Amino acid sequence: MDKDLASITEKILASYRAGAGMNNIDGSNLPSKPALATICEDLLQLLFPGFHDQEPIHSRDLRRVTSHRIFSIADRLSTEVCKSLRLNEPECPQAKAEGMVAEFLNTLPFARQQLQTDIEAGFSGDPAAGGSDEIILSYPYLEAIAIQRCAHLLYCHELPLIPRMMTEWAHSRTGIDIHPGAHIKSHFFIDHGTGVVIGETSVIGHHVKMYQGVSLVARSLAGGQALKGKKRHPTVEDHVTIYAGTTIIGGDTVIGEGSTIGANVFLTHSVPPRSLVFYEENQLRIYDKDKRPGEWVGDWVI
Repeated sequence: MDKDLASITEKILASYRAGAGMNNIDGSNLPSKPALATICEDLLQLLFPGFHDQEPIHSRDLRRVTSHRIFSIADRLSTEVCKSLRLNEPECPQAKAEGMVAEFLNTLPFARQQLQTDIEAGFSGDPAAGGSDEIILSYPYLEAIAIQRCAHLLYCHELPLIPRMMTEWAHSRTGIDIHPGAHIKSHFFIDHGTGVVIGETSVIGHHVKMYQGVSLVARSLAGGQALKGKKRHPTVEDHVTIYAGTTIIGGDTVIGEGSTIGANVFLTHSVPPRSLVFYEENQLRIYDKDKRPGEWVGDWVI
C-alpha cells in the first residue's frame, strides 16, 4: 500500500510539472473562496438585519451588532482585497486595499436602497408572494441580486477575481448567474430564477421582470480576449418583461422600453419600444403592443 501511494505521489507531482497553468506554487497567496463565502454571508446579514440570523436582533443592540459586522467584514475583506491587488503589484498594498474596502462599505446604504426597490418589484410582480419577509427569506433572485449589487461596486474598481468569486458563490446557491459587470437599475425582479444568465456587459433598465431560463448572452466568443472590454451583451430598457426560456444575444441588441418578449424566443436583433415578440406556428412575430391583433388578450401568467 505504501509503495502504491508513493508511486501515486510521484505521478501527481509529474502532472504538476506538466500543467503549470493549473498550479499556484511559489506564487502569490490568492483570495480564499471559503473566506469570501463567509464574507458574502455576513454581507447578507448586514444588508438584511434579522433575516439571516439564527437569533433575533433587538433595536437596543443594533448599533453594537452593526458596528461589529462592519469592522469584521472590513478586516477580512481587506485581507482578501490585498491578495487580489497583489496579482498586479509586487507588494501587498495594504493601505490601498483598506481604502477600497472603506469606499465599498460606504456604498452599502445605496445598495440597500436598490434592494428595497427589488423587493417591491418582487411583491408587486408575483401574486404568490406573501410579503417582503417571504421574498427576503425564500426568493433566490433577491440573494443573487444582493450579492451582485455588492460585487458590482467592487468590479467598478477593476478589482481582480473577488467580484466574480462573489457572484459565483451566489450562482452556486441560487442557480442564477449574474456577472458582476452587469449594470442593473432599480426594481429588478426574476421570478423563479433557475437558469438565468446575465452577461458582463448587459445593461438592464428600471422595472425589468424576467422568468426562469432567460439568457442575455454574447453573439460569439470566437474572438476570445480581443473582445475584452467591448459591449457583447444586450441592453434591456425600462419596463420590459421577458418570459421563460428566452435567449437574447448581441451587444448591439436593444429591447425597447415597454416591450414584452414571450417564452422560448431566440432573439438576435433589436426590437422597438412597446413591442410584443413571440413565436406563432414556428414564425417569430413582432407586433406593436399599441396596435396589437384582436386575438391578443394580455400577458402570460406563470
